[in-house]
Amino acid sequence: MANPLSTIKARVLAAVTRLIAVLLVPVAYCRAPGQARYLACQWALDLRFPAEDLRGLAPQALMAFTHARAEAFWRDGQLIGLTSGYRDPAEQHRIFVAEVRRTGSVAAARRRVLPAEESRHVRGLALDVRPAEGALWLERHGWRYGLYRVYDNEWWHFEYRTVAPERLPHPDAAA
Repeated sequence: MANPLSTIKARVLAAVTRLIAVLLVPVAYCRAPGQARYLACQWALDLRFPAEDLRGLAPQALMAFTHARAEAFWRDGQLIGLTSGYRDPAEQHRIFVAEVRRTGSVAAARRRVLPAEESRHVRGLALDVRPAEGALWLERHGWRYGLYRVYDNEWWHFEYRTVAPERLPHPDAAA
C-alpha cells in the first residue's frame, strides 16, 4: 500500500507540471510553432525531473522516448521520467560488480544487471523510467515508438528496438 502522503505529493507535482506545460505552450509556440506542445512538455518535464540526463542516448532512442512521453503527457496526463539511460562502460561495470558483491555470484547478479559488454545502456538504447504508472503507459503504448519492456523482473526497463523483442524473464535469460 502506497504512503498516502507520498501519493498526494506525487499528484500535486504532476498537476503543477501539467499547469507549467500549459503555461509554456505560448512561449514554445514562439520558438517552434509546429512543435509547441512537444517543446512545452519537454521543458515542464525537465523542471519536474531535474536530475534526468538524456545525454548519451542513441538519437533514435532519444527521439522515441521524448515523443512517447509527450504523447503520454498530452493525451493521457501521464508523466514519464528517465531514471537512467546511457551509461558509460566504467559505470556499468561498477554497477555489475556491486551487484555481484550484493548477491554473492555472477549468475545471480546477471539476473538483475548485465556486464558492460552486453548492456544496451552502454549503447544508449536502454531506458529505466519512473514512476510505475509511466512505465505501465509505456508498456501499453511504447511499441508505437519502438520502446519495449524486455524483462519480466524489471518493470522500469525499456529498450529501443526496430522489431518487437521476445519478453524474457530476466536479463541473463538471453545468454
